[in-house]
Amino acid sequence: MTDTTENPMPETELGESADAPEAELSEQDVIDEGDAAADYIEELLDIADIDGDIDIDARGGRAYLSVSATDGSNLRLLSKPDTVTALQELTRLAVQNRTGRFSRLILDIGGSRDARAGELAALVDHAITRLEGGAATASLPPMSSYERKLVHDIVAERGYTSESEGEGRDRHTVIKAT
Repeated sequence: MTDTTENPMPETELGESADAPEAELSEQDVIDEGDAAADYIEELLDIADIDGDIDIDARGGRAYLSVSATDGSNLRLLSKPDTVTALQELTRLAVQNRTGRFSRLILDIGGSRDARAGELAALVDHAITRLEGGAATASLPPMSSYERKLVHDIVAERGYTSESEGEGRDRHTVIKAT
């Protein structure tokens, strides 16, 4: 693991370094990250005696892990947004320890990411209603970089523009009419 004590990089709320270079990973590197992450999550589930099926996908230079259970089991204990975020960060650290590189993997447990995407779409719709009512801009609450990316995509689909403003945990999205 790399020692960053001499030149630490600021981290965002999900542990993503704000100044980390966006080096493109090969498809095999992304697959290796997914495998390392799946091994870590599988071990965690075994320790916690929680049943879950793990699916790995590679899209856009990121590994995506989805943990699901056919019977709903006690997987819902891990699917709360803050818990998923914490587990994602721990998994990223485990992958970094194994591969020696920063990981941008995305973890979904029990459909929590889809549920959050729906909540974000509702927030965007509410903000657009304010814009249509005459507001010049509409600010959303602070959220993770991944969630801001989803918001930017939703806003663009709706024909508006958006920007991220603020620093660290206060970083949020501002939507504007085009």
